[in-house]
This record gives sequence, C-alpha cells and structure tokens, in this order.
Amino acid sequence: MLENVKSWISAMRLRTLPLALACIFTGSALSLKYYDIFTGNAFSFSIFVFACITTIALQILSNLANDYGDGQKGTDNAQRIGPMRAVQSGSISLASMKKGVIISALCSFIFGLCLLYVSFGWEHMLYTLFFLVVGLAAIVAAIKYTIGNNAYGYNSMGDLFVFIFFGMVGVIGTSFLYTHAFRWAFVLPAITIGGLSTGVLNLNNMRDIENDLASNKITLAIKLGLANAKIYHLLLVVLSLLSLLLFTYLTHTHANLMVSYLYVLSYPIFFIHLVKVYKTTEHKDFNPLLPMLAISTFLLSILFFISCYF
Repeated sequence: MLENVKSWISAMRLRTLPLALACIFTGSALSLKYYDIFTGNAFSFSIFVFACITTIALQILSNLANDYGDGQKGTDNAQRIGPMRAVQSGSISLASMKKGVIISALCSFIFGLCLLYVSFGWEHMLYTLFFLVVGLAAIVAAIKYTIGNNAYGYNSMGDLFVFIFFGMVGVIGTSFLYTHAFRWAFVLPAITIGGLSTGVLNLNNMRDIENDLASNKITLAIKLGLANAKIYHLLLVVLSLLSLLLFTYLTHTHANLMVSYLYVLSYPIFFIHLVKVYKTTEHKDFNPLLPMLAISTFLLSILFFISCYF
C-alpha cells in the first residue's frame, strides 16, 4: 500500500509545482501593484489560495496525463534519458493511470469552480462563464498534450500551448481574478513567465531529441535541431527577462528603484544557466538544467511579488 502511494506521489512530479505557481505569484503581484488604479478587488488571500490549489491540480493532471500518454505510445522507454515514469516502470498500470487522470481532471474542475465563486460570486456571471470556458480549455490542454491520436505535444505545438497557458492565461487571468480589470502592460510579465516556462519545455525536448525522434514525437527542438534549439532557448530567456524590465520601467511608481527592480537579483542565475546550456553537448547533460531554470523562474516571481507588495 505504501509503495503504491509512493508511486502516485512520484507520478505527480511535485518538483514541477513551483514553476506552475510562478504565474500565480506574478499575477497576484499585479493585483497588489495596481489596486489604487483599478476599482476592482484588492489582493485577496482566499483567491490566492484557491488559485494556487487549482493550478497545482492542473499541473498534477498534466503530469499524470503525460505519464499515461507517453506510456501508452511507448515514448517512455529504456532509451529515454529522464527519470523513469510510473507507467513505464510498471508501478502504475495504464488502467489505473487513466482513472488518476479522470479524478485529477474532476478535482481541477471543482477547485476551479470554487476559485471563480470566491472571485466573482453571483454578481459577475459573464466573467464566471468566460473563465469557466478558459478553465475547461486548460483541462483539455493538459490532457491532450500527449493523449490521443492528435496529441499536440507530438506535433510541435507544445511550446505555443505552454506559453499561452503558463503566460497569457496564467498571469493575466490571475490578475483579473483580483481586479476584474485588464491592463495592456500586463502582457509584459505574462511574456516573462510564459517565455521562461516554454524554456523549461525546450530544455526537456532538447534532452529527449533522440528518443522523441525515434518515437515519432516531433517537438520544436527536433525541427530546429540542437544548435538552433539552443539559440531559440537563448531568445526565450533573454526576451523574457527584458520584458519584465520593460514592464517595471514603464509602470514603476515606487520612489526606491531598488525595491521596484528587486527581482533583478535572480538574473545572474539565468545568465549562468544560459552559459551552461551553450556549453552542453550531451543530451543527458540538459537534465540538471531543468530544475535550475524552473526554480529560478519561481524565485523571480516571488521577488517580483515582494517588489510589488512594497
């Protein structure tokens, strides 16, 4: 029984949760920074908590669905470089994993409904309906990345979907839950988190180029080739960091510039990361660079949150 619990915890890939939460911290930071401008809600702890819980549920759904889809298609095999997955190892059967995907999808939906009620109540039904559609789209996207005959992760579309849901939807959507308003400047921090999250996926795909190609999983990294995928990675990270700098330059109101640009303290880690990516030649050596970028992105979002709070 205990071993089975450990297998499910491993399949949930809890180490991926900080990256998923980066969009919540960033979107929440925007609600703090612009409360005096908007007539909407201030930062709400209950919205923050339910947004985090919903995001965690969606990320776990995505992880279980990926385990199921790649396991079913045979992409997770002995040649794969990354950590062994649950279906691949046999610790969880395909049938059980399918049930896990269904249960986690239901949990994501229920938590999402709670989040919408806390944010909009009964007074803003149009907002609720709109975000309900967005939430359902997020659930479908999490499942369809590797599951089904037309899984978009197998057709070079994973990068685009990660950018949309971790960046545009995650950051701008979260800020709207608090403020019930939109500002075009929000697109810049959304680009930051979306771009860095896409960078994590690109690292994963660079690591798995050989096995993905053999399994007919055609990622953008395969289409670009390793050398061009590295250039693409450089552009993702650099443009993401510049976007947040531009956002602060255009919008900062704090008298102390050091506070406004507090998140820049995380930038040296990204530069070290880019040097390591440039020097990496073996596919397996991309593996330790994944958590480095993910944790750095989470750290960036926390520092940005603190800078907006003060």
